[in-house]
Amino acid sequence: MGFPRGRRRLVMVVAALLATAAVAVVVHRVLAPAEVSTVARGDYPAPARPPAGVIGRLPVAPLIVDERLRVYAAHRQVYADRPVDGRYRTSPYWSYRRWPAELTGIAASGSTVVSRWSDGRLVALDARTGGVLWRADGPKPTPTSAVVRRTGAVTVWEPRGLRLADLPGGRTVLVVSGNAQARGVELRDGRELWRVDLPGSCRSDVGTTAAGQLIGLDRCAGPTTIEFRDALTGVVRERWRPPGGSSDELVVTPLGCRTGQSDCLALRTAGPGDAGGRGWLLGADVPVAAPALDPAGAVLVGEQAVVVLDGVAVGRSARTGVELWRSAGLGAARVLAAQPGRVHLLTEANDLVTLDPVTGAQLSRFALNVGSDGTGWVPGAVTATGGYVAMERLRRPVDPDADDQRYFLSSEPVILAAS
Repeated sequence: MGFPRGRRRLVMVVAALLATAAVAVVVHRVLAPAEVSTVARGDYPAPARPPAGVIGRLPVAPLIVDERLRVYAAHRQVYADRPVDGRYRTSPYWSYRRWPAELTGIAASGSTVVSRWSDGRLVALDARTGGVLWRADGPKPTPTSAVVRRTGAVTVWEPRGLRLADLPGGRTVLVVSGNAQARGVELRDGRELWRVDLPGSCRSDVGTTAAGQLIGLDRCAGPTTIEFRDALTGVVRERWRPPGGSSDELVVTPLGCRTGQSDCLALRTAGPGDAGGRGWLLGADVPVAAPALDPAGAVLVGEQAVVVLDGVAVGRSARTGVELWRSAGLGAARVLAAQPGRVHLLTEANDLVTLDPVTGAQLSRFALNVGSDGTGWVPGAVTATGGYVAMERLRRPVDPDADDQRYFLSSEPVILAAS
């Protein structure tokens, strides 16, 4: 004995509505904006002090945080592993995910990790636990055609429009810029300090100075001009052009930065009329000429300018140009990277040579080889911080248009070394 026809139709309608509602709930749960924070369960590790040499290899680019953790970037995730000197990537110590926004950059100061997302959201995480410290709105990132490869090196080591400025008294300002706006945010609590509207693609930011200023390049009206904006107030304190420069094709490269393009001590300007470029020391006033930084391969470490000329590494006072030391026998080496107290050179055989920038004394030298990988590769993106050097290894010959499998040396292309 079945249901009457009318009741049967009613049951079918109700069942269909329930099924539709269930599908709607599932779709909402899957597609609705969400965040997932998985905090650390173990103890915060102590700083590591590994001996000089190759530590291991990683599939993605690490950001060394507080000399204790390695922090990584995925498409929609920031996560960390430990120990900092682990040979391989390990299970996440903590993790933070957002949906549907995409991660566009991360930066760190002390035990604070800041992530920037495609919707403009800023989320600060406590490196000790992975817990959220604060959330804030920022300008949406400038659209870019740059290729973000699987290592995430661009996102981690050179985050576009995301920079730090350390101020006297221990304050740190996070300076976030997009195509139409820039904002200054207090790193400690996410409080907005200032915001300014920008004219668009004719202006760009290139870094921050150790004196607490945002370096901008303005091509909007008249000759290309470098502007210095106070990171605490957002007010432009100085607009400057290199003396004798007349070309609008001005390229500005920050030098002597604490990390990435933050807290930089100098810059190099280059144009069609320059033979390689001109170096300038930065301070509270207008830049001061520093000819020791003119060569394209020169780096600044503290007060010392270091460059390799004809196989000889030369250290000079950046301020006076006086030669301080020479280190010969390096062959076709080139300056690879620098960090406080260390300057790193890469030889033709892919040996990593680390020198004391003050004296020129050799601190370490070893082949950048791990496992059976060998040294027949080309260096890619590189970073140096906290006594560590991390670098991508690319296949020979380098094909910039190749997919990741052909472009990188292996599935674990990033080599990590202690210097």
